[in-house]
Amino acid sequence: SVLGLSLVSSKMAERRRVDYSVHRDVMHKETVDNVFNPIHNTTTVREKVQKSVSCSGPRAKKCLVGSVPVVSWLPRYSFRENILGDIISGISVGIMHLPQGMAYAILASVPAVYGLYSSFYPVLVYFIFGTSKHISVGTYAVMSVMIGGVTERLAPDSAFSVFDNVTGEAIINTTLRDVERVKVAAAVTFLSGIFQVLLGLVQFGFVVMYLSEPLVRGYTTGAAIHVIVSQLKYTFGISPTRFSGPLALIYTVLEICSLLPKTNLGTLVVSAVSIVCLILAKELNAYLGKRLPVPIPVELLGIVVATVVSWQVDLNGRYGIDVVGGIPSGLQPPALPKVSLFSQVIGDAFAISVVGYGLAISLGRIFALKYGYKVDSNQELIAFGLSNTFGGIFQCFAISCSMSRSMVQVSTGGRSQVAGALSAVVILVITMWIGQLFEDLPKAMLAAIIYVNLQGIMKQFMDIPALWRNMYNKTLVLTQLPTYSLLGQIPDTDIYRPLNSYEQVQSLEHLQSHLDFLESNCNTTGITNNFTIFELQ
Repeated sequence: SVLGLSLVSSKMAERRRVDYSVHRDVMHKETVDNVFNPIHNTTTVREKVQKSVSCSGPRAKKCLVGSVPVVSWLPRYSFRENILGDIISGISVGIMHLPQGMAYAILASVPAVYGLYSSFYPVLVYFIFGTSKHISVGTYAVMSVMIGGVTERLAPDSAFSVFDNVTGEAIINTTLRDVERVKVAAAVTFLSGIFQVLLGLVQFGFVVMYLSEPLVRGYTTGAAIHVIVSQLKYTFGISPTRFSGPLALIYTVLEICSLLPKTNLGTLVVSAVSIVCLILAKELNAYLGKRLPVPIPVELLGIVVATVVSWQVDLNGRYGIDVVGGIPSGLQPPALPKVSLFSQVIGDAFAISVVGYGLAISLGRIFALKYGYKVDSNQELIAFGLSNTFGGIFQCFAISCSMSRSMVQVSTGGRSQVAGALSAVVILVITMWIGQLFEDLPKAMLAAIIYVNLQGIMKQFMDIPALWRNMYNKTLVLTQLPTYSLLGQIPDTDIYRPLNSYEQVQSLEHLQSHLDFLESNCNTTGITNNFTIFELQ
């Protein structure tokens, strides 16, 4: 047997040493075109339009399934395999929606209850039209700070300042101010949703190709800094002047520093205690993560404890600590946005539409790649657009998706969009019957929740050394949106051209038999079963 193997090896070595000599005439592309009759595609614009607008039964069904994905996946939903995990995940995420929705509403400069609305209506719309199974749609810090910039610019405190005859000082009519800010937030949200729907219809989803990870992480890190600065007033209990335009962030920081002697010590104590307790509780949650069936609802416990303490001690009355205030029960009736505001928010609306989509699709693609399914980038644009459009009608502010909630949704067993729908049901119950219990919640606690949730984003500063080292690694972009062609052999030559471009080009099926013969007789491995040549154009 050893001798036989040696003979086979020597024969294989001799075969590899055989020299080949190929002689053929040099042929230019023009010569090939003249001899072998290229196929010219002569489809006219009219024919393309007719094909695009033509409607048949199968095409109408495909269009419906593509536009309303729930029609496709819900009838095939496996209750036995998925329902338990989706129920646990939906309840867990719904509990997280409560503190985050209220906190991010304060960040958007609207009353806290509108954060609950924004965690309900858009989530239900995404359940119908979205394609990602694992992202948690709803309020998000970056979107809220962008909305807050618009609401404070168009409805500043100074516009609602009135003179108090009793104290002889100017006071702010917060009721009228909040009403106007809600109108501004609804208008910019509605318009951003319209932009997203239009971009989805024109297949703008390809822009996701250009949203590199450093770009997204850099933008979110910069936005996180703005978020932190905007919440310092609730941490120190001060009222700084709002600045806009270039260097507004620096001016705001300087203003806050000048007001530090006026810090409300009670508010500062509540903030410090809340931040420390939340960080310790989250670290404990991470340490016990593998031992617990579901994560400890740290933020919910935090706002419950803070509310009870505030109510019992009367933090607002005795120490002047700012609290959430009145939270109406029930849902708001639909109302069309204030059209007169559109011209003032059109630029902000477009920026919000692109940023919100970029953040969501980036996270959605990560989960889709991990769990082996496809996220339709254009359908996601339409889904978020409809979520924001309907949300604007019901006085919500713009939404995206949250990394922290999405991770909880996945870790607690969520397997489909049903988990998101169930989280909306939890928010509905809270809004209808429980929301009023949190009227004494200190705003400093909500600011602490925002700080702690941003610690993951702030860690992205650690990317700077690696990015600096790679700054001079210039990778050439050879092509965008490439096309591929299956090649065949021109008879009696070793020239290979696209099969759909020439009439006399032969496919390479006859070479497949030679490969099969070689593989069966030589008993080799690593030889491909399908011999195909592609040309990158």
